[in-house]
This record gives sequence, structure tokens and C-alpha cells, in this order.
Amino acid sequence: MKVVVLGLWHLGCVTAACYAEHFDVIGLDFETDTIAKLQDGLAPISEPGLDELIRSGLKSERLSFMTREQEALEGADVLWVCYDTPVDDNDIPDVDFVLARIERCIPHLPAGAVVLISSQLPAGTCRRLQEKHVDKAISFACSPENLRLGKALDIFRNPDRVVAGVTGMRERKIIAELLAPFARDRILWMSPQSAEMTKHAINAFLALSVTFANEIARLCEVVDADAHDVEQGLRSESRIGPKAYLRPGSAFAGGTLARDVVTLTGIASDHGESVELIPAILRGNEQHKTWALRRLEAIYGKLAGITVAILGLTYKPGTDTLRRSSAIELCQKLLKRGARVQCYDPAVAKLPGELASATIYGSLSDALRQADAVVIATEWPQIKEANWPGLVKTMRQQAVILDANRFLDVAPDGLTGARYFTVGGSIS
Repeated sequence: MKVVVLGLWHLGCVTAACYAEHFDVIGLDFETDTIAKLQDGLAPISEPGLDELIRSGLKSERLSFMTREQEALEGADVLWVCYDTPVDDNDIPDVDFVLARIERCIPHLPAGAVVLISSQLPAGTCRRLQEKHVDKAISFACSPENLRLGKALDIFRNPDRVVAGVTGMRERKIIAELLAPFARDRILWMSPQSAEMTKHAINAFLALSVTFANEIARLCEVVDADAHDVEQGLRSESRIGPKAYLRPGSAFAGGTLARDVVTLTGIASDHGESVELIPAILRGNEQHKTWALRRLEAIYGKLAGITVAILGLTYKPGTDTLRRSSAIELCQKLLKRGARVQCYDPAVAKLPGELASATIYGSLSDALRQADAVVIATEWPQIKEANWPGLVKTMRQQAVILDANRFLDVAPDGLTGARYFTVGGSIS
């Protein structure tokens, strides 16, 4: 089976590299700089183990990369669309970006090929593409992506199950063969429309769960309850369960969950359906994004002249991407209010232009020195494993530590001389 993976950012690189262990795979992207780096064994995004896996695929000659669609698609059985669908500042997905690149490939697909879409596109996309290209002897299917930054290889190779939306038995046979190396007996078959909607629903439900947990946590703060205890009470309820997405902490960020909330809201609007709950998810999450800022303003009043250390800038630990990072947004708001911002992130050596007036340090201790307040923004292990009793002594007396997710897990006497805040937690 010849597989062509279209779109080589996070999802595409992981997909191509993992499948090259089983099939001949060509990674196709129209960005020449991206392809040049990949040909040297370097992924465009940091992901543990990914560079090594790409180099292994190149060495075995089962993996190659190119920008020429005609050459890449000759004899292809599957065109696997893996673009990370871009979103704007309002979390609106740029669907046309992905569709234009699919359309560019379609004239070069051989008869019988299947276009498998894993990019997040609105429900109904496969059907619309099938209707548009009814004269072509190709078919469209959907298998929604299910990756997590920092854990992508493990999640991809060991999925709980894989959702696959197909229209007929011929397509099902091809996709079953494709997915067999990682999900032979864990494929959940359905129509393409149902597969597309499943991804929207999963992300919207996770977004709803995060927003719900954080709102309950903020109410815990005002009545002196402990949100962690409440969380355990929720998880121990059999109708909810221990794996529920109910951990109070930071707001969701990055656009992944928000993109599907916006998409579902748009589907409702396009079809004249009135929905109240789904649009409210984003409003609640936006309110919670200001938790750290509101805490600091409640403690210090005006923030002008206050030194705030932001620990972690990337979207998630294990990656170097700053795209849609909530830490970057917080830094911008602090700088606008006149605070001095000192940053540390083990994966970031240079601050983006919008943070030009902030300072980034190569060590955690330097970033914390003489800080009035600290915000734990990205959960890097280097932050958790640091000597916090010693670090507290280098900060201002009674410095404030904001740890939304209780990441530090430090004993109360380990933070003597500082005031410690969590979302929905007690204060020391």
C-alpha cells in the first residue's frame, strides 16, 4: 500500500513517521522550507522522539518527503489529509486553507484512491467533496485526529480506538488495511458525517468539562471549599467516572478545543438551530483565562512596577510552539499594566516580538530572583523538580505563587515565606 500524507506539521509528521514503519509513505507539503528540514530529519515542531523516528524512516527508505504533488501521488492508494487546520484569533478555522490543498491534489489521484481526511473540518465536508467530484473514481473518508502535544507518538501508536467514517465496503477494506498496524480490532466504523461530528462533539464536551470544573472551582474559592476534594467527589460518582475531564486549573487554550465549539455554533446558525449551552462554553472559558491576572490585581491593586515571573511559555510541555499560548497572552496583559515580566521556559531561547519589553532567562533561578509574584504557566518537569524551598528565599518576602493546576505539589512548609494560590484551593 502506498500512502501519501498531505500536510506536514504536527499531525502529518507523526502520521507519516509512524506509518513508515509499516508502509511506503511519502510526506507531501507545499512549503519548501518544511520539506528541506524534514529531508534532514528535523520535524518543524518539537515532539519527543519524532526527529529520531523520521530519521529512521528516511534511513530505511520507506519514508520520503517532497513538494511535487504529481510525482508524489502517482500510484497512491491513500491520500491522508493531515493539515493542522489553522484558526484565527477568534478560533474560527480556516477551512479554505485545507480544502485548497486537497483540490490541488485531486487531479493527480489515480482511480480507486481514497482521500482520508484527519484534519478538523466541518461536518459534511466529505459528503460535499464527494458530490463535487462525483465524476472522479475516488472516494472520501474521515478518521479524526487524536493527538496530544508531548505524547503524540505513544497516543498514535496505542489508541483507545480509532473512529473511521466511510461510505462503502470497498473504502472500508482499504481503510481497515491502512489502520491495521495500530488499531486492527479497535476501529469504530460509521459514516463520514458521523465521524466528523464525533470529533466536534468530543472536543466540545472536553471544553465543557474544563469550563464546568473551573467555574465550580471559582465558587469553591468564595465559600472556602477545596475544589480538589470536590473533584474527587465528582469522579467517585459512577455516573461520571474517574477519567472525567474535571480537573480544576487553567483555562483551555491553543485553539484545538475552541475550534470545534466555534464550528458547532456555526453549524447551528447555518441550519437555524438555537443552541445555548455550546456558545456559553467559550464565554465561560474566556472569563477563566483572567484568573491569574484577577488574583494579582486583587492582591496588589495596580500592577505597575510589580515583578512577575512567568514559568513556561509554550502551549504545552514537550513542545516548542508558542501558537495560541495562554502564557503569552498573560504576559501581554501584564506588560500593558506596567508590570515587569521575567520569563523562563526550557524550550524557548528568544521571546516573540510582542514581548520585547519582557526578559527571558536561561535558568529558573534567575527568572525568580526578586520576583513579587510567580505564575506557573506551563507544566515543565524542570519547574516541578526545582528546589522550591531554596528558590522562595530568593524572591521578595511574602511573594505570591499562582499555581492554577496544583502542579508544584510542594508540602506547605516547603513554601514558607510565600503565599500560594491554586484554582479552587486553599491559600497558604
